[in-house]
Amino acid sequence: MSVVASGGWGGSASGAPVRTARSPFDNEPPLRWLRRLNLLPADGLGTGRRALFLALLTWLPIALWALVSGRFHIDDGAESLLRHYGVHGRCLVAVPLLVLGERMLYGTSQAMATRLAAVADAEPAAKLRLDTAVASVARWGAASLPWLLIGGAAIAWSLGNRLEEHADAMAWAVDSDGAFGFGGWWFAYVSRPIFVALVFAWIWRILLLTAWCWRIGRADLPLVPTHPDRMGGIAMVAKLPGAFALVAVALSAVLASRWAHEILHHGAALASYQHTVVVFVVLWTMLMLLPLLALAPALGKVRARSLVAYSELVGLQGRLVHRRWIEGKTVGDEPILDAPEIGPVADAAVLYEAVKKMRRVPIGKVSIAMIVVPLVLPLALVAALQIPLKTMVLDLFKVLV
Repeated sequence: MSVVASGGWGGSASGAPVRTARSPFDNEPPLRWLRRLNLLPADGLGTGRRALFLALLTWLPIALWALVSGRFHIDDGAESLLRHYGVHGRCLVAVPLLVLGERMLYGTSQAMATRLAAVADAEPAAKLRLDTAVASVARWGAASLPWLLIGGAAIAWSLGNRLEEHADAMAWAVDSDGAFGFGGWWFAYVSRPIFVALVFAWIWRILLLTAWCWRIGRADLPLVPTHPDRMGGIAMVAKLPGAFALVAVALSAVLASRWAHEILHHGAALASYQHTVVVFVVLWTMLMLLPLLALAPALGKVRARSLVAYSELVGLQGRLVHRRWIEGKTVGDEPILDAPEIGPVADAAVLYEAVKKMRRVPIGKVSIAMIVVPLVLPLALVAALQIPLKTMVLDLFKVLV
């Protein structure tokens, strides 16, 4: 990324309105297919109606079967659908959240694309490089093949998981004769493939976002190394993990609802899940940091280049001031001594310090909070089943303080 001395968000260097920009997610094949069937508006996502439809599709047939067969609620303590929170959590919480999360991703990526376009407009060559980078990733986002593979992988995953391997989790679906009923088959071969496909789709989006950030980092945008956001003027990218908040809640809710059943109805200990929680949090955090880390080499390059340039600038100005006012020598008509945009030596030194404080990686406390908090919320509810809320709050306070 190249370096400019001034600039920022909100418009081009000439003061012209910021041009509209598109993200790699604007033309996803599922949206195109649904729009061709007139199931979605031409300029909308329809996330609300899709979330409701998929929630009902995955849960309602199971619930109706359980009601008719007497498996919805059983008073004698036997396995019932009502007690298996994992089914409800997956169908009524995770599936709709995975759909509703699309709006957050599209909104965030659109805002990011628009702001990056404003930065690139400061230099015509940078604008061309950015457009080329975005177009290459947008072609991947619009390709149908990845989505066909996602659908095939979800079906294969579901077919490869035999019902007998999940005897405890599927105990609610067993008929009186020991065979799986309609509800179990629907959950295994309709509800679960839909959930798995949605999860795979989000993994693809994260990889696509990472590729987008990598291409943007190589576009050599005219960043501002002295920008007060300490990220060259693109600090908003640090909030990218927030676009996946609902996805994190959805995945965490699936685990939490399953564990809640085990704790309440099978006497499982909360401590038995701690290793799974650690692995889950670490893997999700790594996925969330991939797009931000893809920008790190570019920011590091700008910082390193700018430190040398601004060091030379401050050194030149300092030497001239020293000659004139300490040694009493004539230095001639040096524009740098009268440059109003630089000011006295003290102000020039501030510029150098600003460059020195520039972050090499666009990751801050806000980024980490946007990753961890959505994961913790559902898991904290499960922890509250065995650990008093007061104790958890006090322990958290001790850790923080």
